[in-house]
Parts: sequence; C-alpha cells; structure tokens
Amino acid sequence: MRGVNGTLIGINVAAFAVEVLSPPYSATLARFALWPIGVPPAGRGMSFEPWQPLTYAFLHGGIVHLALNMFALWMFGRDCEVVLGARRYLVLYFAAVLSAAAVQLAVAAIAHKGGATIGASGGVFGVLLTFAVLFPRRRLMLLFPPIPMPAWLFVTLYGLLELGNGVFGTNAGVAHFAHLGGMLGAGVVLRHWHHQARH
Repeated sequence: MRGVNGTLIGINVAAFAVEVLSPPYSATLARFALWPIGVPPAGRGMSFEPWQPLTYAFLHGGIVHLALNMFALWMFGRDCEVVLGARRYLVLYFAAVLSAAAVQLAVAAIAHKGGATIGASGGVFGVLLTFAVLFPRRRLMLLFPPIPMPAWLFVTLYGLLELGNGVFGTNAGVAHFAHLGGMLGAGVVLRHWHHQARH
C-alpha cells in the first residue's frame, strides 16, 4: 500500500495491535476514545479531553470493525488520493474525522448519553462522499442485494439509510450521526475547493 491512504491504514492497524496487546480494560487507551461533553463521566471516570476528536478515529471495537473500515478506506481512498493529491486528501480525511466528532458530541449532548465513540468511520464516510463526487458514474457492486449501481446513487442511499437509522435508533451501538458528520465535513471541504477553483 502506497501513499497517505496506505499510511492511514497502517496507523489504524498498528493502533489496533496496541489495543489487542493492552489489558482487557486500559485506562490509557480509554482516554483516547471520544467521550461526551457535559455528561457525567462514564466508563470508570473517563470524560472528554481536547485530543479525543482526533484520536478516537484510530481505535476500533474489534477485528471486524477494523477490517470493514480499512477495506472501505483501501477501496475508495486510493482513487480519491490520486485525484486530490496527498496533502488535500489528508486535509479532507481529517476534516471528516473532526466534523464527525463534532456532530457526535452535539447529538450526545442533546440525548444526554455518556457512551464512548471509537472508529475511523467518520473519515471513511467522508471518503465515500468524495468518491461519489469525483467518480459519480463509477459502477459499484453491492454484496446484498448483488446489483450494480453508480457511486452517486450508492452513497446517497447509504447516507439516507444512516439518517434513518440515527433518527429511529436502529443499531443503537453504531454512531450513525457521526457517519453523517463525516460526510458533512468532506462536503464542506469539497465545496470550498470548488468555490476556490472558480475564482
């Protein structure tokens, strides 16, 4: 794997290896998850710290969680990096990570829930949106149902599904609004660059 996309995947895998080698409950690692603001500390006294909106994106809840995120990053991130270049790709990825964290924190404050958030999904969803913008007619094959569809339609439907899951509380352990926040952050950055290119 080459480029910054490959580096991001490598860092995530290395971080997960540290998680696996740590004790069953590691207070050190728990400090790097994203904890809500203004909610009584949960998880053995853990609470929000300023570095968490970045570090949470390099922790994962298990090998399947990691594998799904890294597969999506590998599948969609490579072509996005080629078009955007390494610097802009990194800017976009971390903008998605930070906006996902901001949306998740806002939702947690409104719902007054104190659970931690981990995973690269916010950044991955930002990359998904970027892929659909850059390659809207690229055909993607779903696993279920196994039908091809253009990237713009796939990502639109996926976003609507995440919105529905978030509103109706489906799969409550998944940070659906963080996923949408990642798409929002990537969309804002892409729109800014498009506006710059026109002036």
